[in-house]
Amino acid sequence: MSDWDDGSPAKDQRPSVGRLLEQVTENISRVVRTEIALIKAELTAKITAAAIGIGLFVVAALLAFFVLVYLIFAGYLGLAHAFPDWLAALLTAVGLLVIIAVLALVGKKSLDRSTPPISPETKERLKKDVSAIKEGATS
Repeated sequence: MSDWDDGSPAKDQRPSVGRLLEQVTENISRVVRTEIALIKAELTAKITAAAIGIGLFVVAALLAFFVLVYLIFAGYLGLAHAFPDWLAALLTAVGLLVIIAVLALVGKKSLDRSTPPISPETKERLKKDVSAIKEGATS
């Protein structure tokens, strides 16, 4: 027999309650650390995928912007065959201004129809609270 004791009970002995509690806390700690590591790995994978997706959307939006510029220029060149250059440029600019005005009006209408961020009931409650605080502060 050796004098070395690894903390485990002998074959004929049961572990003590203290030793069992120690093992339980070690196991719980190990499980929690493992879960945290798994969550970190999962979040890292998801964030990486999201970053790649966002990057691809940015590139697509940039290319779409350049395509739009080329389409506007192509419209100008088409008008330049029928009209003098200055008039083709003016017609292209006026057409773009009309499109901008329509988009701005539709956007304004959409914003006007949207509900206010704070409901009227909440505003009333806030007014009552403020007045109650003012009355309490003055008395």
